[in-house]
Amino acid sequence: VEALTGNVVCLVSGSRSSKTFKPKKNIPEGSHQYELLKHAEATLGSGNLRQAVMLPEGEDLNEWIAVNTVDFFNQINMLYGTITEFCTEVSCPVMSAGPRYEYHWADGTNIKKPIKCSAPKYIDYLMTWVQDQLDDETLFPSKIGVPFPKNFMSVAKTILKRLFRVYAHIYHQHFDSVMRLQEEAHLNTSFKHFIFFVQEFNLIDRRELAPLQELIEKLGSKDR
Repeated sequence: VEALTGNVVCLVSGSRSSKTFKPKKNIPEGSHQYELLKHAEATLGSGNLRQAVMLPEGEDLNEWIAVNTVDFFNQINMLYGTITEFCTEVSCPVMSAGPRYEYHWADGTNIKKPIKCSAPKYIDYLMTWVQDQLDDETLFPSKIGVPFPKNFMSVAKTILKRLFRVYAHIYHQHFDSVMRLQEEAHLNTSFKHFIFFVQEFNLIDRRELAPLQELIEKLGSKDR
């Protein structure tokens, strides 16, 4: 078993619901980031995902990554929200992505040595941690003219790396439920968009993507 761990801030969050896993993170209407989100949605509508992920001409890379990171958080939030009733302490006693990959929890302070925990608990902690980063105005400034911090790119990479683990868990452990709910097209499109985005800007190490490497290659080959 390969243990992939991360220093995640361990936070306790409220009860989970099968409809909305976490509150949706909204980008303020009228802001430049809102305009960027609308641009992203419009280019996605063209069906060319490789083109849709490219940095729009004249735009700031950090801002483009910030807007898309918020959007992916919301997408994964909704996708996982549809299958929370199937992802339980009993069905998923460890956070895994198939038999070869298991994710252990560490917060870097109280829990320095990674520990095993159930998938719902791991994902709950993880999504709460991500939401806290997105809500931090010093990390993700929403006001025009407020600069992004020097460590923004490393924070964004960590967030996206961890969000990938939720996709990996859904595909490996809950794809039958996704199919029963007729959500597979939605999941595949969301994941393809996510992968093309992180590939475009080299945001996730290839080793971290290993649990879904075959699927990633399949999605990429369809686009060539």
